[in-house]
Amino acid sequence: MTAPIYTIGDIHGQLAELHRVLDLIKADGGDDAKVVFLGDYTDRGPNSCGVLDLLIEGQAAGRNWTFLQGNHDRMFHWFMRDYPQHEAYLPVELYWLHPRLGGDTTLASYGIKFTEKSRQLDVHKMALKNVPDAHVQFLKDAVLSFETDELFFAHAGIRPGVALAAQDEEDLLWIRKEFHDDTRAHPKLIVHGHTPVDRATHYGNRINLDSGAGYGKPLTAAVFEGADCWVLGHEGRAPLLPE
Repeated sequence: MTAPIYTIGDIHGQLAELHRVLDLIKADGGDDAKVVFLGDYTDRGPNSCGVLDLLIEGQAAGRNWTFLQGNHDRMFHWFMRDYPQHEAYLPVELYWLHPRLGGDTTLASYGIKFTEKSRQLDVHKMALKNVPDAHVQFLKDAVLSFETDELFFAHAGIRPGVALAAQDEEDLLWIRKEFHDDTRAHPKLIVHGHTPVDRATHYGNRINLDSGAGYGKPLTAAVFEGADCWVLGHEGRAPLLPE
């Protein structure tokens, strides 16, 4: 019998929602359940600091948890370098502290306040003082992918036609259109987040579990047994079937 694997979509600082879905997982699979987190723990939501505290606490307690890195997580730990590094993937006018990306809300959860007129280096100095080193290290240590015989987990997805072992970091963290538009079978069923959808969706060759928690919508937890998938709710499992 295949051991179940539980998966949580993009959290984006929503601590209450994280507690809710962890309770659902505990009810279905117990304290020792294997959980894969799809990344984007921070930004936009009100309590990124609390989310990281909870995840690090679970990690330290020896929970069977695997943490993938999301693009927002990389933006955060890049900003926390000795000299802040910005994401070259984004348009010039966008940077992590911009409200569209949510770094401002993340730093607010650490008690850091600033305005549009604040110098970024001053904000960076406050961040280095207020953000625990353990939080930055946690984000840096998060892995880019995880796989089983049937499943391949990545934050954003994969580059179609490229071997899973040869996937590029930028695609694993950022890809959208080229991945979403490809309906061919991949070597494994791809489980991802990154792009908000109204509800968890099975596309046949991929499953998107980002249900928009970064915009105040419910966080999604799913469970896999082999390639079979169910979404967890208060009434138990609901099958997630290809559309």
